[in-house]
Amino acid sequence: MVYDWFNRQASDDVSTEKVLEEKAEGSEELSSDSSNNQEESSPMNQEESSLEWARSAYARLKAQQEQQKTSQASVEIDSASETALTANVQPELSAQSSSLEAGGSLLEQAALQRQSRQQELEARVEEVSPQLAQQSQFSETSPEPKLGEFDETFAWSAEVLAAQGRKPEKISLEEIDWLGRLRRGLEKTRQGFVKGLLENLGDDPLTPEVLDDLETLLLRADAGVEATDQVLDALRRRMNEEVVDPAEGLRFLKQQLCNLLEAPIQDTGTDLLAPERGRLNIWLFVGVNGVGKTTTLGKLANLAVRSGYSALIAAADTFRAAAVEQVKVWGARSGVPVIANSTANADPAAVVFDAIGAARSKSTDLVLVDTAGRLQTKHNLMEELQKVRRIIDRLAPEARVESLLILDASQGQNGLRQAMAFAQAAALTGVVITKLDGTSRGGVALAVASEARLPIRFIGAGEGIRDLRPFNSFEFVEALLANY
Repeated sequence: MVYDWFNRQASDDVSTEKVLEEKAEGSEELSSDSSNNQEESSPMNQEESSLEWARSAYARLKAQQEQQKTSQASVEIDSASETALTANVQPELSAQSSSLEAGGSLLEQAALQRQSRQQELEARVEEVSPQLAQQSQFSETSPEPKLGEFDETFAWSAEVLAAQGRKPEKISLEEIDWLGRLRRGLEKTRQGFVKGLLENLGDDPLTPEVLDDLETLLLRADAGVEATDQVLDALRRRMNEEVVDPAEGLRFLKQQLCNLLEAPIQDTGTDLLAPERGRLNIWLFVGVNGVGKTTTLGKLANLAVRSGYSALIAAADTFRAAAVEQVKVWGARSGVPVIANSTANADPAAVVFDAIGAARSKSTDLVLVDTAGRLQTKHNLMEELQKVRRIIDRLAPEARVESLLILDASQGQNGLRQAMAFAQAAALTGVVITKLDGTSRGGVALAVASEARLPIRFIGAGEGIRDLRPFNSFEFVEALLANY
């Protein structure tokens, strides 16, 4: 079953802005009705409703899993029957081949039909065997998600999906699995940020001292000065209007963080970056050495294939040793062809030239271009990147081109400076943040959105091939503050 991650929000007609508005309206209704109908809007009733939704979703996913097991068993039975039929046909072919010369035309025709059937079966086995070997290799590195026990992580993931207006029958196991991975990936950032919030919020209304402590926490998470000031100014204005209790302060904080992350995305007019069907899409991956460009490209190739798109990889990193071989490994894992030139110091633009030609001949949806790592201060390498872009513009003027910066979250403010420099030289259209699971500086996402004004398109929160997915600001903030 194909799950299209690139059209996840569009297919459900849900946007982050709409979610935030509905949550804000719901909070206002809750506060205004609390005096009249406190029992109906109590936190206990809300928790029970969320738990009931989660249990309904779990039951549906479990039923789907059982149905898949039944279907798989049926396929295995059919396969065994076909194998037995093939074994029975072979002796008949041997016995009748010796009597074909003496036999009549009907017998000869039947024998030829059986022989043709045998050849078709053998050809089918030869064709499928490499695919099975590839799937076997791939399954070792990327096991399919499995439905585990109904635990706290599942309930939280279901609650996040429900808050976005999703229905229990419309969610997938892959979404539940990803949210659990995202929550675990942000653990280091959450430990420093959320623990500090818990200690400072308490049960009393917000005070200026609490905001000072929140400022320290945001800066420590590398959220950046501009993002921190924007969030705190909004909170101060709210405090000047009314008394803000901890629960309302937290809800308002989440809303401000989401708005900050969502602003550059809304400016592009594209909520979710996806390859456009019926048109050549070319995505360039740029960044400094060691941020994980090739790995990210391989994960995105896998994501595209799993979402039902055809993809091709251009191994244009011809400077780094073994870079081409690494790309080929990722291509084999995802079943994506790789266009490469193993010659030392080959021209990256020539590789891109060949990749565009191959993509056109095969009507490929998406071309992923791996480029050499370079410091933003190396002007000659930045010029080489611009040359690749000129080749694309000349050969495929009709193509939709995206230039994505791969940013290592652990580099914090240094990564932000990289984004600012690359944005000028490489005509960036978006950012992919990687290695969120290995740092406590996950707040750099806020700095990228507020200071570099670049939309975050994908995030990576682990080393597995499934640990990279399209960015969703609402889910990111909920995972960051998951302990509440």
